Amino acid sequence: MANILNVYQLEKNYTSGSKKLTVLDDISFQINQGESFAIVGPSGSGKTTLLGLCAGLDNADQGTVELCGVNLNELSEDQRALLRNKEVGFIFQNFQLLPTLTALENVSVPMELRGLKNPKEMSMELLQKVGLGDRSDHYPSQLSGGEQQRVALARAFSNKPSILFADEPTGNLDAETSEKVIQLLFDLNKEAGTTLVIVTHDMELAKKNNRILRLKGGKIMKD
Repeated sequence: MANILNVYQLEKNYTSGSKKLTVLDDISFQINQGESFAIVGPSGSGKTTLLGLCAGLDNADQGTVELCGVNLNELSEDQRALLRNKEVGFIFQNFQLLPTLTALENVSVPMELRGLKNPKEMSMELLQKVGLGDRSDHYPSQLSGGEQQRVALARAFSNKPSILFADEPTGNLDAETSEKVIQLLFDLNKEAGTTLVIVTHDMELAKKNNRILRLKGGKIMKD
C-alpha cells in the first residue's frame, strides 16, 4: 500500500519576544492510503500546528512533508492550493460554512469552482447522505451546530478527496450529536476509501481509528 502522507523530522518554532518556542520537535511518521489516524495530546502539544503542516497550510522550519507523493517544500503557495483543491478535504471545529450561502450552495460551490458537472445534483445527494436533504435551502444560521457540521461533512467529501483532515470535528457539539457526526464521518469515509487524519482530545473518537499518535510538548510520545 502506498503512503499518502510522509512526514520527516518536522520542526516548527515561534518567536515570542526574545524567546524561541519550539512547538514541534523532530516529528516523523507515515500514513498509508485508506488508513484512519488520530493525533491526540493536551492543549498546546502542537496538534493543530502539525495538521496545518501536513495539509500544506503552513511551512515547517525544518523537515519535509510529502502529501500524495508530492514534496510540499518544493511547491509555491498557488501550487499547494491546487493540490489541496484536488486531493484534500477539511472539517473544522467551527464548521466554517459561508453564512450567505444555503446548505446546498455551501456544498456545491467548491464543485462549481473545480468545474465539475452537475454540482447541484451531486451536492443534493451528499446532503441526503448526511440526512439533510430537507434542509438544503436553509442558511447556516437556521441550522443547529450538529446540522452545520453535517453540511461541512458533505462539503468535505464533495471533491472526493484522497485525504481528509479533521480538526476537533466534535469540539463544539454535545455528546449525542458528536456520536452521530462521527458515525457519519466514518461511514462516508469507508464508502469513499478516503484517508482520515483527525486531531482530537476525545479519546473515544481517537480509539475508533486504526492508529493513534500521541503528542506531548511538541514530541511524539507514542505511535
